[in-house]
Amino acid sequence: MRLRNRSLLALAITSMAGNVAIAGQSDSKGFIEDSHLDFMTRNLYWNHDYHSGHNNADSTADRDRREWGQTFRLDYTSGFTQGTVGFGVDASAYTVIKLDGGAGHSGQANVLVPDGNSTAREASSAGANVKLRVSETELKYGNNLRPYNPVFAPADARLTPGTAQGFWLTSGEIEGLAAEAGHLTAAKDFNSTNMSDDFYAAYAGVGSSTVDFVGGTYSVTDQLSLGLYGAEYEDIWRQYYGNVNYTYPLSDTQSLNFDANLYRTVDEGSALAGDINTTAYSLAAAYTVGAHTFKLTYQKIHGDQPFDYLGMGPGTFHDSIYLANSSQLVDFNGPNEKSWGVFYNLDMTTYGVSGLSFGARYIVGRDVDGSKMDADSPYNFYGSQSSEEHWERDIDVKYVVQGGPAKDLSVRLRQATHRIGNGASDASADQIRLIVEYPWSIF
Repeated sequence: MRLRNRSLLALAITSMAGNVAIAGQSDSKGFIEDSHLDFMTRNLYWNHDYHSGHNNADSTADRDRREWGQTFRLDYTSGFTQGTVGFGVDASAYTVIKLDGGAGHSGQANVLVPDGNSTAREASSAGANVKLRVSETELKYGNNLRPYNPVFAPADARLTPGTAQGFWLTSGEIEGLAAEAGHLTAAKDFNSTNMSDDFYAAYAGVGSSTVDFVGGTYSVTDQLSLGLYGAEYEDIWRQYYGNVNYTYPLSDTQSLNFDANLYRTVDEGSALAGDINTTAYSLAAAYTVGAHTFKLTYQKIHGDQPFDYLGMGPGTFHDSIYLANSSQLVDFNGPNEKSWGVFYNLDMTTYGVSGLSFGARYIVGRDVDGSKMDADSPYNFYGSQSSEEHWERDIDVKYVVQGGPAKDLSVRLRQATHRIGNGASDASADQIRLIVEYPWSIF
């Protein structure tokens, strides 16, 4: 299986890079001339309160996880050398400072580095990639890769982003098609300085040393786009993804949007996460009128295991779940679960407050059924109950400064409430995140 998948990746790279015309690369101004150096600070306060404890732990620190930290991030992106084949480098440096762990809570929120070392006050890491470009096709190799797609999406929602080591190829040779492929061999989580960790099945908690993916999106028209991806997490699963997104304009200020997502996951190789045979899909319909967007969603999991996705360290979850009801605290992805959601978003620009936005959503999940799962499955924390129910409410407010010395400074408040009516797979909880971020382009 491993050799076959690597052959698939090689075929994808060859087909993307072959028979290319000089286009994007011909516009290169040079390694230095097209370089960019960007600096960003991010301040994050995190408060997660498990009302009834979590994982049978009764300590106050385990129930109430609080931390506050500051990160400084420097990203350098070179241009490409001139010629038929262009060469360049990318590099990033990250420094995290712990401002407060909260009395009795230090290290509990899992948002700071290094891994689980609650006595550390600061930590730093760095990574780099080399890259080459031919026409509109670019290949990167290094340990600071950040692909972001439905089957492999390292998150950047905490103090530092998750990154990966390996090869990542992107191509725009065909008009309307954004294609990519990757062969990844090591991970660095967002709460870690370890750059040689495994990739994980997040809910199962088992690791794989290699991830391969290939896929892309195609814009059929300005209103219609299609997406198709496939991935293999070695000895865990093969996962396939499809998407159809269509926007129907009603007028200059009104539109309808329809979004359908489908995942198919089956166990692979040694099946370290046990038997997996899951189909997950979601449907969303949104109506936008002026500053307001109203959305209805439906999501269904078919299978006796949950829909699982990328982790980059034990106990962490990243963004490789494009299902409509994946939320701040839970994903409504339990075995056989179905869920419904109502979303509302408001852009205050129309009302004279540029940069201010508001979002709210309410989702209900029903009929989670883990009773048919194998007793030795890593997912058996769902227990034998066949009718678990729960709901989540999220509120998101963000303001971005539009001008002056503080231009692009953003302040974001995220609050989430999750309540479980019955069942054993999760816990009732409240969470608050306050993020203050300031990006600055040095050159």
